[in-house]
Amino acid sequence: MTQGRLIAVVGPSGVGKDSVMAGIHEAMPRLHLVRRVITRAPDLGGEEYDAVSDEQFAALHRDGAFAVHWGAHGLCYGIPVTVKYQLNKGTDCLVNFSRKTLGEAAVVFPRFVVLNITAQSETLAQRLSGRGRETEDEISARLARAETPLPAGLDVIHVSNDGPLAQTVARAVALLQPTRL
Repeated sequence: MTQGRLIAVVGPSGVGKDSVMAGIHEAMPRLHLVRRVITRAPDLGGEEYDAVSDEQFAALHRDGAFAVHWGAHGLCYGIPVTVKYQLNKGTDCLVNFSRKTLGEAAVVFPRFVVLNITAQSETLAQRLSGRGRETEDEISARLARAETPLPAGLDVIHVSNDGPLAQTVARAVALLQPTRL
């Protein structure tokens, strides 16, 4: 049996990763949505995640519970090692990921694909401002990080999310489908 692909969804804050992922999963229900472990308060919206304290995260890390983990924006994020079970069954898995850990993940996961969601700066600024979670300075910092290039040598699929969500999802699904003869 062929091992499943780990599809790492990346993109700057405000690009709509959670919305695109939900649309892809609806169109491709056989994909397994990976539930991340995050040191964030529960029920804050967006993706479904397992909320843990800093102490719980550290204990999980010590116990080898994460295939990959990272810190960003004052939080810790972990991809549960149990994702390997799904991959070994041949199931493709979709997960919200950090651009800074893509190189490490490419070593950990043999069939690793990056779905890079992009949008123009104006679109990102409008979405970030509309969320009401960041100050203008924080939005400026996020927009500056949006230009960070991805590491070289990865299998990357680029999809723009400047237009209607349905079009973005349709393009992503078409690009993620296995090649048919």
